[in-house]
Amino acid sequence: MKWLEASTENCPVQRALDVVGEKWTLLILRDAVNGVRRFDDFHRHIGLSEAVLSNRLRKLVCAGILTAVPYREPGSRSRNEYRLTHKGWGLWPVLMALSQWGETYALGSEGPVLDVRHTDCDAAVRVVVECSAEHSALAPGDVTARLGPGARSR
Repeated sequence: MKWLEASTENCPVQRALDVVGEKWTLLILRDAVNGVRRFDDFHRHIGLSEAVLSNRLRKLVCAGILTAVPYREPGSRSRNEYRLTHKGWGLWPVLMALSQWGETYALGSEGPVLDVRHTDCDAAVRVVVECSAEHSALAPGDVTARLGPGARSR
């Protein structure tokens, strides 16, 4: 069976996009990675409607990417902070890769908003693809893609 004969129903890219493949969701995750936790802060910083923000936060909590943690300011009603779970932090390399692509191909004249550096040596952080034997910085021509055990015929 070849790729075009395989069903994409079980494709991990498709399944991931079902959860996080929407602009506002990725911007919420970007902000969460950078320490934003509260609804009003997400709303103010990203600029999306309250209804859309509520929907996306609910979806991310249901997917186990964010967890809702109650808090209460003195004199106010109880609200939730939204914190990344382990599963949510697993999306950090995806966000870094999108940022790296954006800096290369879609950057404004002002330069990047964030300058992400390795704390220990101050070198710029970059995302690379490597094999499990730690041969890093592989290019598309360095890899072979085969159908996996989850591949089914269309």
